[in-house]
Amino acid sequence: MARGGSQVTKQQQEQGACAGCGIRLQSESTDKPGFIPAAAINKEPAICQRCFRIKNYNEAASVAIDHDDFLRLLGGIAATDSLVVHIVDLFDFEGSLISGLQRFVGNNPVLLVVNKVDLLPKGANQNRLRNWVQKQAKSQGLRTVDVVLCSAKKNIGFDRVIEAIEVHRGNRDVYVVGATNVGKSTLINRLIRDYSDLERELTTSRYPGTTLDAVHIPLDDGNAIIDTPGIVYPHRMTEIVPRGVLQALLPEKEIKPLVYQLNAQQTLFVGALARFDFVEGDRQSFTLYISGGLTVHRTKLERADELYADHKGELLSPPNKEQLEEIPAWTRHRLTIRRGTETDIFISGLGWIHANGMNGALVDVYAPKGIRVLMRDALI
Repeated sequence: MARGGSQVTKQQQEQGACAGCGIRLQSESTDKPGFIPAAAINKEPAICQRCFRIKNYNEAASVAIDHDDFLRLLGGIAATDSLVVHIVDLFDFEGSLISGLQRFVGNNPVLLVVNKVDLLPKGANQNRLRNWVQKQAKSQGLRTVDVVLCSAKKNIGFDRVIEAIEVHRGNRDVYVVGATNVGKSTLINRLIRDYSDLERELTTSRYPGTTLDAVHIPLDDGNAIIDTPGIVYPHRMTEIVPRGVLQALLPEKEIKPLVYQLNAQQTLFVGALARFDFVEGDRQSFTLYISGGLTVHRTKLERADELYADHKGELLSPPNKEQLEEIPAWTRHRLTIRRGTETDIFISGLGWIHANGMNGALVDVYAPKGIRVLMRDALI
């Protein structure tokens, strides 16, 4: 079986590399690979905080790398014989799905684990959700051996995740891949607690063209879980807002749908993060699926520009005025909702707006430049 891993050498350690995974050590950024507290950098052996937490607390920390480095990291998986577990966020499905994953993993099977199902209203039909996920994944060119819905945080469906991994991995390593903020580290930590023998030395898996490393977490049968860093996608709202806004942006509990009956020429502001204009169409309802930490304001379209100019960062918040300076200016997206369709307007990292009416509509969506905005078949 192809492993691709190697022990960290003495020379690497002397050059300031982690004795656990081989990543170059640094003490500046806690959320970047290789972080070690300055007081511990001269210890023997010196290991990064991520490896320290895995080895001593059975807990993996979340780290992130940029898009190009992540693709180079993925490039080595096709040469292995492995099960690839791709974790996505149901609340931000299109934003967290790794586009083009299939061409990087080759013939290795892909298990799609869809996390955060607990955020949807309790009445959501699980079979419909699963069928929706399969259809969306297929449209992105992703071939999956199975789809599992779960909530790592609420421990919903995790037994099914374990069962699916056991069924599909055989005598192979398991690569876990995903974007940031999808709950990857929570799931990894559950796998570590259930399956890892951490008395063995951590190893590193190196790939051509990158200095970043995936961490091998030994399994009892001699194989390993390979925990890869999370990919940063700048098209997600969660990646471009200041840290102080994340608490309001990321839902922590079941979403309460917000229903608005709108006439044409009315506007909804989601804090100062996004704006929705109902430009043309018959009176109809629109349902917002967003975090309960965000506030929605309704106004007439003719007053929208003035309201934003006068109240952004105050009445219209989050973010506040100071935080707004760190966020790109809005870009307008004009969308036509076809008559007779059940449609969501998806804003990556923020949530989505469901067009409840069947009469069609012309709408404008304003979001920070670069944020992914699209129409899709209705999730709920």
